[in-house]
Amino acid sequence: MRVSEFFQLGRTQAFLDFVDVQLDTDLPVFVDPTALRGLKSGFGHECASLVQHFFQAVLNRIQTGDDDDARRLLSSLNERNEFHLGYSQGQSQGHGFGDKSANSVWEALSRSQASRSGLLQDLEDTCLLIEGIGRDMVSDAVCNIIRGPLIRYTQSACAYYGVPLSPDVASGPIWDPVSERWGSELLPLPITTYGKVILVPKILVRHRLSYELGEYYRHFLLPEMQLEELNKNSSLVEVLKDGRRRVTKKALIEKYGSDKLAVVEQTIKHPQALTGYREQKQGNPPPPLLHEQFAEIEGMESPDWNALIDALRSTPVGNADATNYENVVEQLLTAIFYPSLCSPTKQREIHDGRKRIDITYTNESRSGFFHWLGQHYPSAFVFVECKNYGRELGNPELDQLAGRFSPMRGVFGLLVCRSLEDVSLFERRCIDTAKDQRGLIIALTDDDLVELAAAERDGHATSDFPLLMRRFRALVE
Repeated sequence: MRVSEFFQLGRTQAFLDFVDVQLDTDLPVFVDPTALRGLKSGFGHECASLVQHFFQAVLNRIQTGDDDDARRLLSSLNERNEFHLGYSQGQSQGHGFGDKSANSVWEALSRSQASRSGLLQDLEDTCLLIEGIGRDMVSDAVCNIIRGPLIRYTQSACAYYGVPLSPDVASGPIWDPVSERWGSELLPLPITTYGKVILVPKILVRHRLSYELGEYYRHFLLPEMQLEELNKNSSLVEVLKDGRRRVTKKALIEKYGSDKLAVVEQTIKHPQALTGYREQKQGNPPPPLLHEQFAEIEGMESPDWNALIDALRSTPVGNADATNYENVVEQLLTAIFYPSLCSPTKQREIHDGRKRIDITYTNESRSGFFHWLGQHYPSAFVFVECKNYGRELGNPELDQLAGRFSPMRGVFGLLVCRSLEDVSLFERRCIDTAKDQRGLIIALTDDDLVELAAAERDGHATSDFPLLMRRFRALVE
């Protein structure tokens, strides 16, 4: 049973911001530290900082001989798996560095030349350089290290989707970077028949970690080793009939091996290989999983766009159904704009509660329209106002949305309505608002939402969102 089914949310994965995990087992996806560092939001920066700080604290203790404290820090990384991510067979269970494995992980870290030489810098380096550590352990460790932000996310998501919280639930170990100690609290969390649940934003998970031993060894380290052998004119150098010299990767593997011990020894000799690998990964963080990938991993059908289009069309016009209309619009926009936009909030208060924004999204785009927007205009957040009117929109509605903008929050918003009788007139009003530097506003009607949803349904959608780009250019050109 999934989270959405247990709490009867009436939504499937595409229309949820969090990973809709099975409560009785694990979903084979992973939280990638490299992906965390690719996030632009405050949430992402906090998570990446916590992971880096914790791992450095462990390395510092190993390097100074404080073995007991290093083991203690590592042992808190494995509680029962409230996250339900990874490769568990049957009932969900953690795979972090804790419990019985804390001592073995400490021993592997403390004995490794990678730790003593300073080669290890990031948690994901352990996938390449430390025996016995793989993607499942790293992902589960990351989830535990960022437990604090994930709990806050869970509480926010539960409030958003109407999931009840039980009071005074044990949090599990929460990393405090100031004291460099693990703490715990009693706080509100969702409880199921399988225990407590901590939700993970789906923008964080990947099908596998971006750091892979085989990829690093064959495509980054072995080429450096080949150059060294050629420069030494070693016995591994072969001379071809045309006079060219070569060293095969097969010969290098046969001589030096390909296990992690060999990788560490050769990386110490060729640190530029690891530097290049890190730079390549940091410059190209792995993209989030798409709707189709989630459906395949979960063994579910693709999103039912037609059902939501029908729900949009059948929602009556008028104030009595304003909330229903807003809910349908939010589900559509959440699915259409993912993974560019994420973490929706409704009725967000600003100006000490004097103003409210119908829907607010965090802009985490790395390509396409919203990425381009973020490079040229303040748009850390994208604001949406929904109007279930049976009359024409005018300046008051534009002024309402424009009043939500600021250089810190963002200056771009979407005004969603059922229809526009005079499209040209409303576009001129949007242009006037832009020229007056009061913000950049695009109107989307029901027909526009159907067009965007149909593109997703038919497999033609891209993050470029040409409909949005056309209307945006009309504002500024």
